[in-house]
Amino acid sequence: MAPPRDRRTGFSRRRQYGLFLGYVLAIAGAVVGAALLVLSTFDPAAFSALRMGAAGITTPVSSAFTWAGDAIASVPRGVGEHFRVKGENARLRADLQRSQALILRARAIAYDNRRMRSLLALRDRTPGAVVTARLVSSTASSTRRFALLNAGRWSGVRPAMPVLGPDGLVGRIVETGPNAARVLLLTDSDSIVPVRRARDGLPAVATGRGDGNVDIRAVDTTDVRFNAGDLFVTTGTGGLYAPGVPVAQVIRAGRDQVAARVFEHPDALDFATVTQPFAPLPPPTPRPGAPQ
Repeated sequence: MAPPRDRRTGFSRRRQYGLFLGYVLAIAGAVVGAALLVLSTFDPAAFSALRMGAAGITTPVSSAFTWAGDAIASVPRGVGEHFRVKGENARLRADLQRSQALILRARAIAYDNRRMRSLLALRDRTPGAVVTARLVSSTASSTRRFALLNAGRWSGVRPAMPVLGPDGLVGRIVETGPNAARVLLLTDSDSIVPVRRARDGLPAVATGRGDGNVDIRAVDTTDVRFNAGDLFVTTGTGGLYAPGVPVAQVIRAGRDQVAARVFEHPDALDFATVTQPFAPLPPPTPRPGAPQ
């Protein structure tokens, strides 16, 4: 159907009402404006009160629109803040991981420094120290317990020399080469060390078990009570080990014979000090008539 050709305002009643309402609003606005102008000119106080009353009515509406605008504007800002915080958290986690690695490395360095200082102090207070060398290997999974030291005859190491660590006795030298030596550990079944209990001097013998620990057995005494935590040190008997060197500590209470844990484990020991025997055997007396 073709649109009507008559475009006048009287053609539509709705358009007539709209046009009339527009005129009414324009005339009312002009009248109100003129009244306000006259009021502001002749009675400024009343105009000010009227203006503040209108402001009191429109302020909540303006506040609501402002709040809505801020909320709408904060949406993209919140999204950006979320991604920024997420990236910041990832960066902080990476920094934390790096810091943990540095802390672990610092702890390892501090542990090594502490053990090295202990070895240096041991060497300084041991008058018969021969050399401080590294334990390069040990037979921790075998029934025989030996360790290899990277120092030998060229460094003055000889068989039957005691080997000490920062915390106690390690064993003794049994074989030597030019630049290596074999150490018989306390936990080997062939190792027998005279010891005494630190708190009362009870004599005993520490014998290797072959499993990483030693047996403590009383000497010339029966029905001896051993308590958990009893500390045993060398006695100096036999002239090989100096007295007072820590050897082992009892694991569980018992009588006559108990298992004890040694203070020095070669698997956790980096360096050890080789010392002279406490009382070396005197040279053999020459037979009469024997050539000098």
